[in-house]
Amino acid sequence: MTEYPVKLAEVLEDFSLITDRTERQEYLIDIADRFDDVKVTPDVATKPYDESHRVPACESEAFVWALENPDGTLKFRFDVLNPQGLSAMAMSVILDEACSGAPLEQVATVPPDIVFKIFGKEISMGKGQGLMGIVAMVQYAAQQHLAGSQS
Repeated sequence: MTEYPVKLAEVLEDFSLITDRTERQEYLIDIADRFDDVKVTPDVATKPYDESHRVPACESEAFVWALENPDGTLKFRFDVLNPQGLSAMAMSVILDEACSGAPLEQVATVPPDIVFKIFGKEISMGKGQGLMGIVAMVQYAAQQHLAGSQS
């Protein structure tokens, strides 16, 4: 199995050390505060967004874009239309910081269940499905890019 991108492994390690639910929530809110850094820019997409970028099953109405970097890796951009979608915003920041510029082979194998390592096992089913959908779209973009570069 391919290992996680280095920065993602570091994030997962950080979260494995947080056992207090309140502390975990505060840390995730701090991460979500950086959402503007990963938000899609007008030169990439403007509202209304193409539905092909919508994350299925995400109650926060999240969208994902993958842009090719000059070195062949991907830069991820996101939007979350629900202003209360802090979990989706935090997941987007984590994925951008950990997977943008990372080796595609590693990004392509990131399992969606990392959501539980970050948010905890007590996350609601609906929220969990939406967050796993964001991870799955990032993973799929890397898989598609790999497939396209090998043909």
